[in-house]
Amino acid sequence: MNNLITFPDSTEYPSYAEMYMNYVKRDGTLIRQFEDNLESTKKFISELRKESLDVKYRPDKWTLKEVLVHIIDDERIYAYRALCFARNDKTCFPGFEETEYAKHSDAHLRSLNSIIEEYVAVRKATITLFKGFSERALLRIGRANENNTSVRALGYHIVGHELHHIQIIRDRYLSQFT
Repeated sequence: MNNLITFPDSTEYPSYAEMYMNYVKRDGTLIRQFEDNLESTKKFISELRKESLDVKYRPDKWTLKEVLVHIIDDERIYAYRALCFARNDKTCFPGFEETEYAKHSDAHLRSLNSIIEEYVAVRKATITLFKGFSERALLRIGRANENNTSVRALGYHIVGHELHHIQIIRDRYLSQFT
């Protein structure tokens, strides 16, 4: 239904999300960014060295596998919020404790292929979801983690959050293997 999704006003998302919004193109190409990132992230993940997957760049940080599963978890949660807000659900959604999610993800037990498979499935579902939103639905505002946010802002958050973590992987994790 909607392939052009304009970038949200700064009033449509919490200030903490600005760090993620700084990673995205603001030209209305959210769907294209979802699709492009699907391909580039999938390729990037599949080329990671096996010996790097269970490494932390500092003892108090996540492993690479945990970061990848975190990207997926965040996308699922934000896409669910987008669905709820688009359908005018007035529930105030809680935040989520990403540290606890990562701790209990059992990412270390998973193969890289299973993580990629889940990433692809979640991203394709997100693309389909956002393509189906009307302009009116994209502008709806909901409340999560004590912050107001629009449906379209949640979409841009998903893209920016992913790019933020891919950059961290490049800068902090992979530098140990070069």
